[in-house]
Amino acid sequence: MERWPALELASTIRHDGDGGVADDLTTVRDTTTWLAGQADLLAEEVPLTEIAVDEELRLGLVALRQAVRALFAHAVSPAPPSPADARRLLPVDEALARLNSTAARVPVVPQLHWQEDAPPAAAHHRTSEVDPGAVLLAALARATIDFLTGPQRERLRACTAPRCVRYFVKSHGRQEWCKTSCGNRARAARHYRRHRASGGAGG
Repeated sequence: MERWPALELASTIRHDGDGGVADDLTTVRDTTTWLAGQADLLAEEVPLTEIAVDEELRLGLVALRQAVRALFAHAVSPAPPSPADARRLLPVDEALARLNSTAARVPVVPQLHWQEDAPPAAAHHRTSEVDPGAVLLAALARATIDFLTGPQRERLRACTAPRCVRYFVKSHGRQEWCKTSCGNRARAARHYRRHRASGGAGG
C-alpha cells in the first residue's frame, strides 16, 4: 500500500482502539518513535540520523499537523471532516499560511540526476546548511503541498466508521472505509441501527 508523508503526519491522530483518540506526538519520546517509523519515506531528503527530537521540534510537528488536517478537511468538503478535530479546525487561510511558511524555512533547488541505464530523475537539494529539525518540517510541508496538488487529493476521504478519525486515500472506487476492521465495525453499527429501528416499529 502506498504511503504519503502528509497522510502519515495527519494519521498521528488516530483511534486508540478503546473508544478514544490517541496522539502519536504527545511526548518527545512518542514523537521520536513515530519519526523512526517514517525513515523509509523521508530518508532521501531528511537527515534523520542527525535529528534529536526535542520539545521545540515536537511542537513544530504538532502545529504543522494542525495545518495539514485543516487542509485535508477542506479537501474532503462538502463531506464531513474527521470528527477528531472537526470543531477546532484552523481557518483555511491560516492553515495555508502556516504550511507555506514552514515549506519556505529551507530553501531548495531542483537538481537533475541521470545515471547510466536509468531514466533521468529530479531531486531537491538544500541551498544552505540549516537545522535538521527545520529540514524535517520543511520536507513534510513540501510533501503536503505535493500531496494536495496531486491526483490523490481527489481520492482523499475521512473514514466514516464509528470512532475512526483517520483520513485515507481510496484505493478503489467502492472503498468507504480506511481499513477492513473499520468496514466491519460500520456494517455492524448499521445492522444494529436497523435491528433497533425494526424492533421499535414492532413494539
